[in-house]
Amino acid sequence: MSQAPANTPVAPRGWVVRALDRVEKIGNKLPDPAILFLLLMVAVWIVSWWLSGVTFEAIDPRTGNPIVVKNLLEGTALTGFAAAMVNTFVTFPPLGVVLVAMLGLGVAEHTGFISAALRAALTVTPKMLLTPALIGVGILSHIAVDAGYVLVIPLGAVIFYAAGRHPLAGIAAAFAGVSGGFSATMGIPSSLDPLLSGLTQTAAHLTDPTVSVNPLNNFFFTTASSVLIILVGWFLTDRVIEPRLRGTPVDGDASQMPKLDPLTASEKGGLGWAALAMGVTALLFLLTLLPEGSAWRAPDGTPLLPGQSNLLVAQAPLMQSIVPLIFVFFLVPGVVYGLVSGSVKSHRDVVQGMAKAMSGMGYYIVMAFFCAQFIWAFGQSNLGALIAVEGAGGLRALGLPTSVTLIGIILLTASVNLLIGSASAKWALISAIMVPMLMELGVSPDLTQAAYRVGDSTTNIITPLLPYFPLIVVFCQRYVKSSGIGTLLALMLPYSLTLLVTWTAFLLGYWALGFPLGFGASYEYVPAG
Repeated sequence: MSQAPANTPVAPRGWVVRALDRVEKIGNKLPDPAILFLLLMVAVWIVSWWLSGVTFEAIDPRTGNPIVVKNLLEGTALTGFAAAMVNTFVTFPPLGVVLVAMLGLGVAEHTGFISAALRAALTVTPKMLLTPALIGVGILSHIAVDAGYVLVIPLGAVIFYAAGRHPLAGIAAAFAGVSGGFSATMGIPSSLDPLLSGLTQTAAHLTDPTVSVNPLNNFFFTTASSVLIILVGWFLTDRVIEPRLRGTPVDGDASQMPKLDPLTASEKGGLGWAALAMGVTALLFLLTLLPEGSAWRAPDGTPLLPGQSNLLVAQAPLMQSIVPLIFVFFLVPGVVYGLVSGSVKSHRDVVQGMAKAMSGMGYYIVMAFFCAQFIWAFGQSNLGALIAVEGAGGLRALGLPTSVTLIGIILLTASVNLLIGSASAKWALISAIMVPMLMELGVSPDLTQAAYRVGDSTTNIITPLLPYFPLIVVFCQRYVKSSGIGTLLALMLPYSLTLLVTWTAFLLGYWALGFPLGFGASYEYVPAG
Protein backbone atom coordinates (compact mmCIF):
# COMPACT_ATOMS: atom_id res chain seq x y z
CA MET A 1 0.00 0.00 0.00
CA SER A 2 1.45 3.36 -0.95
CA GLN A 3 1.36 6.44 1.22
CA ALA A 4 -1.41 8.91 0.56
CA PRO A 5 -0.49 11.67 -1.90
CA ALA A 6 0.51 15.07 -0.62
CA ASN A 7 -2.75 16.68 -1.79
CA THR A 8 -4.92 14.39 0.35
CA PRO A 9 -7.82 16.56 1.58
CA VAL A 10 -7.49 17.62 5.18
CA ALA A 11 -10.50 17.63 7.47
CA PRO A 12 -11.99 21.02 8.36
CA ARG A 13 -10.34 22.33 11.51
CA GLY A 14 -13.39 22.81 13.73
CA TRP A 15 -13.11 23.82 17.37
CA VAL A 16 -12.95 20.20 18.56
CA VAL A 17 -10.10 19.40 16.20
CA ARG A 18 -8.28 22.59 17.12
CA ALA A 19 -8.66 21.78 20.82
CA LEU A 20 -7.26 18.28 20.29
CA ASP A 21 -4.40 19.70 18.25
CA ARG A 22 -3.64 21.98 21.19
CA VAL A 23 -3.70 19.03 23.60
CA GLU A 24 -1.31 17.13 21.33
CA LYS A 25 1.04 20.08 20.99
CA ILE A 26 1.20 20.71 24.74
CA GLY A 27 1.41 17.00 25.58
CA ASN A 28 4.30 16.42 23.18
CA LYS A 29 6.22 19.22 24.91
CA LEU A 30 6.26 17.16 28.08
CA PRO A 31 9.56 15.40 28.85
CA ASP A 32 10.24 12.01 27.36
CA PRO A 33 8.06 9.42 29.18
CA ALA A 34 11.10 7.90 30.89
CA ILE A 35 12.14 11.30 32.28
CA LEU A 36 8.52 12.11 33.12
CA PHE A 37 8.31 9.04 35.35
CA LEU A 38 11.63 10.00 36.94
CA LEU A 39 10.37 13.52 37.70
CA LEU A 40 7.10 12.17 39.09
CA MET A 41 9.05 9.81 41.34
CA VAL A 42 11.11 12.72 42.68
CA ALA A 43 7.87 14.66 43.24
CA VAL A 44 6.49 11.71 45.24
CA TRP A 45 9.63 11.68 47.36
CA ILE A 46 9.27 15.38 48.14
CA VAL A 47 5.53 15.23 48.88
CA SER A 48 6.01 12.15 51.06
CA TRP A 49 8.65 14.03 53.09
CA TRP A 50 6.33 17.05 53.38
CA LEU A 51 3.31 15.03 54.57
CA SER A 52 5.14 12.44 56.66
CA GLY A 53 4.74 14.46 59.84
CA VAL A 54 1.02 15.14 59.33
CA THR A 55 -1.52 13.11 61.30
CA PHE A 56 -4.49 11.95 59.22
CA GLU A 57 -7.79 10.65 60.55
CA ALA A 58 -8.47 8.63 57.41
CA ILE A 59 -8.49 4.89 58.14
CA ASP A 60 -6.83 2.50 55.74
CA PRO A 61 -9.50 -0.19 55.14
CA ARG A 62 -6.80 -2.74 54.37
CA THR A 63 -5.25 -2.49 57.84
CA GLY A 64 -7.85 -0.77 59.99
CA ASN A 65 -5.23 1.76 61.10
CA PRO A 66 -4.93 5.50 60.33
CA ILE A 67 -3.11 6.19 57.08
CA VAL A 68 0.49 7.27 57.59
CA VAL A 69 2.44 8.80 54.73
CA LYS A 70 5.90 7.25 54.63
CA ASN A 71 8.86 9.59 54.20
CA LEU A 72 10.72 8.21 51.17
CA LEU A 73 13.66 10.58 51.73
CA GLU A 74 14.47 8.94 55.06
CA GLY A 75 17.74 7.03 55.08
CA THR A 76 16.26 3.55 55.51
CA ALA A 77 13.64 4.29 52.84
CA LEU A 78 16.31 5.37 50.34
CA THR A 79 18.50 2.34 51.00
CA GLY A 80 15.42 0.12 50.77
CA PHE A 81 14.58 1.70 47.43
CA ALA A 82 18.10 1.05 46.15
CA ALA A 83 18.09 -2.53 47.42
CA ALA A 84 14.74 -3.26 45.74
CA MET A 85 15.47 -1.43 42.47
CA VAL A 86 16.48 -4.43 40.38
CA ASN A 87 13.71 -6.65 41.72
CA THR A 88 11.17 -3.86 41.23
CA PHE A 89 12.16 -3.67 37.56
CA VAL A 90 12.37 -7.36 36.71
CA THR A 91 9.09 -8.14 38.53
CA PHE A 92 7.20 -5.21 36.96
CA PRO A 93 4.10 -7.12 35.71
CA PRO A 94 3.68 -5.44 32.29
CA LEU A 95 7.33 -6.03 31.40
CA GLY A 96 7.10 -9.81 31.41
CA VAL A 97 3.68 -9.77 29.76
CA VAL A 98 4.93 -7.61 26.90
CA LEU A 99 8.25 -9.35 26.27
CA VAL A 100 6.98 -12.95 26.43
CA ALA A 101 3.96 -12.24 24.22
CA MET A 102 6.12 -10.30 21.74
CA LEU A 103 8.42 -13.31 21.30
CA GLY A 104 5.59 -15.34 19.79
CA LEU A 105 4.13 -12.38 17.92
CA GLY A 106 7.58 -11.55 16.58
CA VAL A 107 7.91 -14.96 14.95
CA ALA A 108 4.38 -14.81 13.52
CA GLU A 109 5.08 -11.35 12.11
CA HIS A 110 8.57 -12.16 10.82
CA THR A 111 7.44 -15.25 8.90
CA GLY A 112 4.51 -13.37 7.33
CA PHE A 113 1.75 -15.31 9.08
CA ILE A 114 0.06 -12.26 10.63
CA SER A 115 0.16 -10.30 7.38
CA ALA A 116 -1.31 -13.18 5.38
CA ALA A 117 -4.00 -13.91 7.99
CA LEU A 118 -5.08 -10.26 8.14
CA ARG A 119 -5.17 -9.91 4.36
CA ALA A 120 -7.34 -13.02 4.18
CA ALA A 121 -9.65 -11.67 6.89
CA LEU A 122 -9.93 -8.24 5.26
CA THR A 123 -11.12 -9.75 2.01
CA VAL A 124 -14.27 -11.04 3.74
CA THR A 125 -14.82 -8.22 6.26
CA PRO A 126 -16.90 -5.27 5.01
CA LYS A 127 -14.84 -2.11 5.31
CA MET A 128 -17.63 -0.29 7.11
CA LEU A 129 -17.65 -2.92 9.87
CA LEU A 130 -13.90 -2.87 10.44
CA THR A 131 -14.05 -0.39 13.32
CA PRO A 132 -16.82 -2.05 15.40
CA ALA A 133 -15.26 -5.46 14.82
CA LEU A 134 -11.90 -4.23 16.12
CA ILE A 135 -13.44 -2.60 19.21
CA GLY A 136 -15.43 -5.77 19.89
CA VAL A 137 -12.28 -7.88 19.72
CA GLY A 138 -10.65 -5.44 22.14
CA ILE A 139 -13.48 -5.98 24.63
CA LEU A 140 -13.30 -9.74 24.19
CA SER A 141 -9.56 -9.64 24.95
CA HIS A 142 -10.41 -9.02 28.62
CA ILE A 143 -10.80 -12.76 29.14
CA ALA A 144 -7.04 -12.95 28.58
CA VAL A 145 -6.29 -10.37 31.29
CA ASP A 146 -3.84 -7.78 29.83
CA ALA A 147 -3.10 -9.60 26.58
CA GLY A 148 -5.13 -7.09 24.57
CA TYR A 149 -2.50 -4.42 25.12
CA VAL A 150 0.24 -6.40 23.40
CA LEU A 151 -1.96 -8.27 20.93
CA VAL A 152 -5.06 -6.37 19.81
CA ILE A 153 -3.72 -2.79 19.83
CA PRO A 154 -0.73 -3.31 17.50
CA LEU A 155 -2.88 -5.50 15.24
CA GLY A 156 -5.42 -2.67 15.10
CA ALA A 157 -2.78 -0.47 13.47
CA VAL A 158 -1.82 -3.23 11.04
CA ILE A 159 -5.45 -3.91 10.07
CA PHE A 160 -6.27 -0.25 9.46
CA TYR A 161 -3.11 0.42 7.48
CA ALA A 162 -3.60 -2.68 5.33
CA ALA A 163 -7.18 -1.55 4.63
CA GLY A 164 -5.97 1.86 3.46
CA ARG A 165 -6.90 3.69 6.66
CA HIS A 166 -4.74 5.60 9.11
CA PRO A 167 -2.93 3.22 11.48
CA LEU A 168 -3.19 5.58 14.46
CA ALA A 169 -6.98 5.42 14.13
CA GLY A 170 -6.70 1.63 14.41
CA ILE A 171 -4.60 1.99 17.55
CA ALA A 172 -7.14 4.42 19.02
CA ALA A 173 -10.13 2.16 18.29
CA ALA A 174 -8.38 -0.91 19.69
CA PHE A 175 -7.17 0.99 22.79
CA ALA A 176 -10.73 2.22 23.39
CA GLY A 177 -12.02 -1.37 23.36
CA VAL A 178 -9.19 -2.93 25.36
CA SER A 179 -8.76 -0.26 28.04
CA GLY A 180 -11.60 2.27 27.73
CA GLY A 181 -14.08 -0.59 27.94
CA PHE A 182 -12.06 -2.56 30.47
CA SER A 183 -15.08 -3.34 32.66
CA ALA A 184 -17.32 -4.37 29.77
CA THR A 185 -17.86 -7.98 28.72
CA MET A 186 -19.34 -9.63 25.64
CA GLY A 187 -21.05 -12.63 27.16
CA ILE A 188 -17.83 -14.08 28.58
CA PRO A 189 -16.80 -13.27 32.19
CA SER A 190 -13.27 -12.12 32.92
CA SER A 191 -10.99 -12.57 35.91
CA LEU A 192 -11.97 -9.07 37.04
CA ASP A 193 -15.48 -10.24 37.98
CA PRO A 194 -14.59 -12.50 40.93
CA LEU A 195 -11.81 -10.13 41.98
CA LEU A 196 -14.11 -7.12 42.39
CA SER A 197 -17.06 -9.08 43.78
CA GLY A 198 -14.84 -10.54 46.50
CA LEU A 199 -13.79 -7.07 47.59
CA THR A 200 -17.41 -5.88 47.42
CA GLN A 201 -18.54 -8.71 49.68
CA THR A 202 -15.76 -7.97 52.17
CA ALA A 203 -16.84 -4.32 52.28
CA ALA A 204 -20.52 -5.27 52.65
CA HIS A 205 -19.71 -7.49 55.63
CA LEU A 206 -18.63 -4.38 57.53
CA THR A 207 -22.36 -3.60 57.76
CA ASP A 208 -24.04 -6.97 57.28
CA PRO A 209 -22.05 -10.24 57.58
CA THR A 210 -24.90 -12.16 55.92
CA VAL A 211 -24.53 -10.44 52.51
CA SER A 212 -23.37 -12.68 49.68
CA VAL A 213 -22.15 -11.14 46.42
CA ASN A 214 -22.27 -13.30 43.29
CA PRO A 215 -19.15 -13.16 41.07
CA LEU A 216 -21.47 -12.47 38.11
CA ASN A 217 -23.44 -9.75 39.89
CA ASN A 218 -22.77 -7.18 37.11
CA PHE A 219 -22.74 -9.62 34.18
CA PHE A 220 -25.88 -8.39 32.36
CA PHE A 221 -24.94 -4.74 32.78
CA THR A 222 -21.35 -5.17 31.59
CA THR A 223 -22.51 -7.21 28.61
CA ALA A 224 -25.05 -4.55 27.64
CA SER A 225 -22.36 -1.91 28.14
CA SER A 226 -20.24 -3.51 25.42
CA VAL A 227 -22.87 -2.48 22.85
CA LEU A 228 -22.64 1.14 24.05
CA ILE A 229 -18.84 1.12 23.90
CA ILE A 230 -18.79 -0.32 20.39
CA LEU A 231 -21.29 2.26 19.11
CA VAL A 232 -19.54 5.21 20.78
CA GLY A 233 -16.11 4.00 19.66
CA TRP A 234 -17.35 3.39 16.11
CA PHE A 235 -18.78 6.90 15.80
CA LEU A 236 -15.75 8.64 17.29
CA THR A 237 -13.19 6.66 15.28
CA ASP A 238 -14.87 7.16 11.90
CA ARG A 239 -16.29 10.67 12.40
CA VAL A 240 -13.82 12.42 14.71
CA ILE A 241 -10.46 10.65 15.04
CA GLU A 242 -9.79 9.48 11.50
CA PRO A 243 -10.86 12.73 9.79
CA ARG A 244 -8.52 14.63 12.12
CA LEU A 245 -5.64 12.32 11.13
CA ARG A 246 -5.97 12.99 7.39
CA GLY A 247 -3.21 15.56 7.55
CA THR A 248 -0.87 13.37 9.63
CA PRO A 249 1.59 11.59 7.31
CA VAL A 250 2.63 8.00 7.96
CA ASP A 251 6.42 8.24 7.93
CA GLY A 252 7.47 4.95 9.52
CA ASP A 253 9.74 2.40 7.86
CA ALA A 254 7.96 1.65 4.58
CA SER A 255 9.54 -1.80 4.35
CA GLN A 256 7.86 -2.80 7.61
CA MET A 257 4.38 -1.62 6.64
CA PRO A 258 1.69 -4.21 5.83
CA LYS A 259 0.45 -4.39 2.24
CA LEU A 260 -2.95 -5.50 0.98
CA ASP A 261 -1.61 -7.56 -1.91
CA PRO A 262 -3.49 -10.68 -3.10
CA LEU A 263 -2.36 -13.91 -1.44
CA THR A 264 0.04 -15.99 -3.49
CA ALA A 265 -0.32 -19.75 -3.84
CA SER A 266 2.49 -20.36 -1.35
CA GLU A 267 0.90 -17.94 1.13
CA LYS A 268 -2.49 -19.63 0.80
CA GLY A 269 -0.89 -23.02 1.39
CA GLY A 270 1.05 -21.74 4.38
CA LEU A 271 -2.07 -20.11 5.81
CA GLY A 272 -4.05 -23.32 5.49
CA TRP A 273 -1.44 -25.44 7.23
CA ALA A 274 -0.92 -22.75 9.89
CA ALA A 275 -4.66 -22.70 10.61
CA LEU A 276 -4.60 -26.50 10.92
CA ALA A 277 -1.61 -26.32 13.28
CA MET A 278 -3.39 -23.72 15.40
CA GLY A 279 -6.51 -25.88 15.50
CA VAL A 280 -4.56 -28.98 16.54
CA THR A 281 -2.76 -26.95 19.24
CA ALA A 282 -6.09 -25.67 20.54
CA LEU A 283 -7.57 -29.18 20.54
CA LEU A 284 -4.64 -30.62 22.47
CA PHE A 285 -4.96 -27.78 24.95
CA LEU A 286 -8.69 -28.44 25.43
CA LEU A 287 -8.02 -32.13 26.03
CA THR A 288 -5.86 -31.17 29.00
CA LEU A 289 -8.27 -28.44 30.13
CA LEU A 290 -11.62 -30.23 30.31
CA PRO A 291 -11.02 -33.24 32.62
CA GLU A 292 -12.23 -32.74 36.18
CA GLY A 293 -8.73 -33.34 37.53
CA SER A 294 -7.09 -30.94 35.08
CA ALA A 295 -3.89 -29.36 36.32
CA TRP A 296 -5.14 -26.09 34.86
CA ARG A 297 -7.75 -25.81 37.61
CA ALA A 298 -7.42 -23.76 40.77
CA PRO A 299 -5.89 -25.65 43.73
CA ASP A 300 -9.31 -26.02 45.35
CA GLY A 301 -10.77 -27.60 42.21
CA THR A 302 -13.00 -24.63 41.31
CA PRO A 303 -14.64 -25.32 37.92
CA LEU A 304 -13.05 -23.57 34.94
CA LEU A 305 -16.24 -22.95 33.01
CA PRO A 306 -18.61 -20.13 34.05
CA GLY A 307 -21.98 -20.78 35.58
CA GLN A 308 -24.38 -18.90 37.79
CA SER A 309 -22.10 -19.03 40.78
CA ASN A 310 -18.67 -20.01 39.48
CA LEU A 311 -16.26 -18.95 36.75
CA LEU A 312 -12.61 -18.67 35.86
CA VAL A 313 -10.72 -17.77 39.00
CA ALA A 314 -7.57 -15.69 39.17
CA GLN A 315 -5.71 -18.36 41.16
CA ALA A 316 -6.09 -21.03 38.47
CA PRO A 317 -2.87 -21.93 36.60
CA LEU A 318 -4.88 -21.33 33.41
CA MET A 319 -5.36 -17.64 34.23
CA GLN A 320 -1.73 -17.28 35.22
CA SER A 321 -0.59 -18.90 31.97
CA ILE A 322 -2.49 -16.70 29.52
CA VAL A 323 0.61 -14.93 28.19
CA PRO A 324 2.67 -18.14 27.72
CA LEU A 325 -0.33 -19.63 25.93
CA ILE A 326 -0.45 -16.61 23.60
CA PHE A 327 3.26 -17.15 22.95
CA VAL A 328 2.62 -20.76 21.93
CA PHE A 329 -0.53 -20.04 19.91
CA PHE A 330 1.38 -17.56 17.73
CA LEU A 331 4.71 -19.38 17.65
CA VAL A 332 3.31 -22.68 16.32
CA PRO A 333 1.29 -21.33 13.37
CA GLY A 334 4.01 -18.76 12.66
CA VAL A 335 6.65 -21.47 12.30
CA VAL A 336 4.35 -23.78 10.29
CA TYR A 337 3.39 -20.93 7.95
CA GLY A 338 7.05 -20.04 7.43
CA LEU A 339 8.04 -23.64 6.65
CA VAL A 340 5.25 -24.14 4.12
CA SER A 341 5.47 -20.68 2.47
CA GLY A 342 9.26 -20.76 2.33
CA SER A 343 9.91 -17.76 4.58
CA VAL A 344 11.58 -20.04 7.16
CA LYS A 345 14.61 -21.99 5.99
CA SER A 346 16.01 -23.05 9.36
CA HIS A 347 15.63 -22.55 13.07
CA ARG A 348 17.80 -19.44 12.75
CA ASP A 349 14.96 -17.64 10.98
CA VAL A 350 12.71 -18.32 13.96
CA VAL A 351 15.29 -16.98 16.41
CA GLN A 352 15.83 -13.97 14.15
CA GLY A 353 12.12 -13.20 14.34
CA MET A 354 12.26 -13.22 18.14
CA ALA A 355 15.41 -11.09 18.19
CA LYS A 356 13.85 -8.59 15.80
CA ALA A 357 10.81 -8.26 18.05
CA MET A 358 13.01 -7.71 21.10
CA SER A 359 15.15 -5.11 19.33
CA GLY A 360 12.05 -3.01 18.81
CA MET A 361 11.28 -3.13 22.52
CA GLY A 362 14.44 -1.32 23.67
CA TYR A 363 12.72 2.05 24.13
CA TYR A 364 9.83 0.44 26.01
CA ILE A 365 12.22 -1.39 28.35
CA VAL A 366 13.87 1.92 29.28
CA MET A 367 10.48 3.51 29.99
CA ALA A 368 9.34 0.42 31.91
CA PHE A 369 12.36 0.74 34.24
CA PHE A 370 11.46 4.27 35.32
CA CYS A 371 7.72 3.51 35.36
CA ALA A 372 8.30 0.53 37.68
CA GLN A 373 10.37 2.64 40.10
CA PHE A 374 7.74 5.41 40.19
CA ILE A 375 4.84 3.01 40.80
CA TRP A 376 6.78 1.25 43.56
CA ALA A 377 7.62 4.55 45.25
CA PHE A 378 4.05 5.83 44.94
CA GLY A 379 2.71 2.66 46.51
CA GLN A 380 5.24 2.73 49.34
CA SER A 381 4.43 6.35 50.18
CA ASN A 382 0.71 5.62 50.86
CA LEU A 383 -0.20 8.81 48.95
CA GLY A 384 -2.55 6.91 46.65
CA ALA A 385 -4.39 5.36 49.59
CA LEU A 386 -4.69 8.75 51.24
CA ILE A 387 -6.17 10.37 48.12
CA ALA A 388 -8.68 7.54 47.55
CA VAL A 389 -9.88 7.30 51.15
CA GLU A 390 -10.07 11.07 51.70
CA GLY A 391 -11.98 11.46 48.42
CA ALA A 392 -14.47 8.76 49.35
CA GLY A 393 -14.87 10.26 52.81
CA GLY A 394 -15.53 13.69 51.34
CA LEU A 395 -18.18 12.26 49.04
CA ARG A 396 -19.87 10.57 51.98
CA ALA A 397 -19.86 13.81 53.97
CA LEU A 398 -21.79 15.62 51.23
CA GLY A 399 -24.91 13.51 51.85
CA LEU A 400 -26.12 13.73 48.26
CA PRO A 401 -29.17 11.96 46.76
CA THR A 402 -28.56 8.37 45.64
CA SER A 403 -28.39 9.11 41.91
CA VAL A 404 -25.97 11.99 42.47
CA THR A 405 -23.89 9.84 44.83
CA LEU A 406 -23.58 7.19 42.13
CA ILE A 407 -22.34 9.87 39.74
CA GLY A 408 -19.95 10.99 42.48
CA ILE A 409 -18.55 7.46 42.82
CA ILE A 410 -17.97 7.34 39.06
CA LEU A 411 -16.22 10.72 39.01
CA LEU A 412 -14.17 9.91 42.12
CA THR A 413 -13.06 6.59 40.64
CA ALA A 414 -12.25 8.20 37.28
CA SER A 415 -10.10 10.79 39.07
CA VAL A 416 -8.26 8.33 41.32
CA ASN A 417 -7.76 6.14 38.25
CA LEU A 418 -5.40 8.77 36.88
CA LEU A 419 -3.02 7.98 39.76
CA ILE A 420 -3.66 4.31 40.66
CA GLY A 421 -3.81 1.88 37.76
CA SER A 422 -4.84 -1.32 39.53
CA ALA A 423 -8.62 -1.84 39.52
CA SER A 424 -8.50 -4.07 42.60
CA ALA A 425 -6.24 -1.68 44.54
CA LYS A 426 -8.62 1.23 44.00
CA TRP A 427 -11.71 -0.79 44.87
CA ALA A 428 -10.06 -2.20 48.00
CA LEU A 429 -9.69 1.38 49.22
CA ILE A 430 -12.95 2.91 48.00
CA SER A 431 -15.34 0.00 48.57
CA ALA A 432 -14.80 -0.10 52.35
CA ILE A 433 -16.33 3.39 52.54
CA MET A 434 -18.80 3.56 49.66
CA VAL A 435 -20.44 0.11 49.90
CA PRO A 436 -21.47 0.38 53.59
CA MET A 437 -22.50 4.03 53.12
CA LEU A 438 -24.87 3.23 50.25
CA MET A 439 -26.18 0.15 52.05
CA GLU A 440 -27.36 2.54 54.77
CA LEU A 441 -29.30 4.35 52.03
CA GLY A 442 -30.84 1.09 50.82
CA VAL A 443 -28.57 0.73 47.77
CA SER A 444 -27.24 -2.76 47.06
CA PRO A 445 -23.50 -3.51 46.88
CA ASP A 446 -24.13 -4.76 43.33
CA LEU A 447 -25.20 -1.30 42.10
CA THR A 448 -22.35 0.43 43.92
CA GLN A 449 -19.87 -1.93 42.26
CA ALA A 450 -21.41 -1.25 38.84
CA ALA A 451 -20.88 2.50 39.34
CA TYR A 452 -17.26 1.86 40.29
CA ARG A 453 -16.67 -0.21 37.15
CA VAL A 454 -17.85 2.63 34.92
CA GLY A 455 -15.43 5.12 36.49
CA ASP A 456 -12.59 2.60 36.55
CA SER A 457 -12.63 2.13 32.77
CA THR A 458 -13.19 5.53 31.25
CA THR A 459 -9.94 7.30 32.20
CA ASN A 460 -7.55 4.39 31.67
CA ILE A 461 -6.86 5.64 28.17
CA ILE A 462 -5.75 9.18 29.10
CA THR A 463 -3.35 8.60 31.96
CA PRO A 464 0.36 8.25 31.19
CA LEU A 465 0.58 6.43 34.53
CA LEU A 466 -1.17 3.40 33.03
CA PRO A 467 1.69 0.85 32.91
CA TYR A 468 0.93 0.04 29.28
CA PHE A 469 0.60 3.67 28.15
CA PRO A 470 4.29 3.97 27.14
CA LEU A 471 3.93 0.77 25.09
CA ILE A 472 1.04 2.29 23.10
CA VAL A 473 3.22 5.35 22.41
CA VAL A 474 5.86 3.00 21.00
CA PHE A 475 3.24 1.39 18.74
CA CYS A 476 2.26 4.86 17.47
CA GLN A 477 5.91 5.74 16.74
CA ARG A 478 6.20 2.78 14.37
CA TYR A 479 3.89 4.62 11.98
CA VAL A 480 4.29 8.30 12.89
CA LYS A 481 7.79 8.94 14.18
CA SER A 482 6.91 12.21 15.91
CA SER A 483 4.28 10.54 18.11
CA GLY A 484 4.53 11.26 21.82
CA ILE A 485 2.42 11.39 24.95
CA GLY A 486 0.46 14.33 23.54
CA THR A 487 -0.34 12.42 20.36
CA LEU A 488 -1.90 9.56 22.27
CA LEU A 489 -3.69 11.87 24.72
CA ALA A 490 -5.27 13.81 21.85
CA LEU A 491 -6.34 10.56 20.19
CA MET A 492 -7.97 9.12 23.31
CA LEU A 493 -9.44 12.18 25.03
CA PRO A 494 -12.65 12.16 22.93
CA TYR A 495 -13.23 8.48 23.81
CA SER A 496 -12.59 9.08 27.52
CA LEU A 497 -14.88 12.09 27.93
CA THR A 498 -17.66 10.68 25.74
CA LEU A 499 -17.62 7.29 27.47
CA LEU A 500 -17.59 8.94 30.89
CA VAL A 501 -20.77 10.88 30.07
CA THR A 502 -22.64 8.26 28.03
CA TRP A 503 -21.74 5.27 30.21
CA THR A 504 -22.79 7.16 33.34
CA ALA A 505 -26.11 8.06 31.72
CA PHE A 506 -26.46 4.46 30.56
CA LEU A 507 -26.05 3.15 34.12
CA LEU A 508 -28.60 5.61 35.50
CA GLY A 509 -31.07 4.71 32.74
CA TYR A 510 -30.42 1.00 33.22
CA TRP A 511 -31.11 1.44 36.94
CA ALA A 512 -34.22 3.56 36.36
CA LEU A 513 -35.70 0.95 34.00
CA GLY A 514 -34.96 -1.85 36.45
CA PHE A 515 -33.07 -4.11 34.06
CA PRO A 516 -31.24 -6.92 35.94
CA LEU A 517 -27.61 -6.16 36.79
CA GLY A 518 -26.47 -9.76 36.87
CA PHE A 519 -26.93 -13.17 38.46
CA GLY A 520 -28.15 -13.00 42.04
CA ALA A 521 -27.95 -9.18 42.00
CA SER A 522 -30.38 -6.52 43.14
CA TYR A 523 -30.68 -2.74 43.21
CA GLU A 524 -31.91 -2.42 46.77
CA TYR A 525 -30.40 -3.54 50.03
CA VAL A 526 -32.83 -4.83 52.65
CA PRO A 527 -31.26 -5.76 56.01
CA ALA A 528 -31.79 -9.39 57.02
CA GLY A 529 -34.41 -10.01 59.69
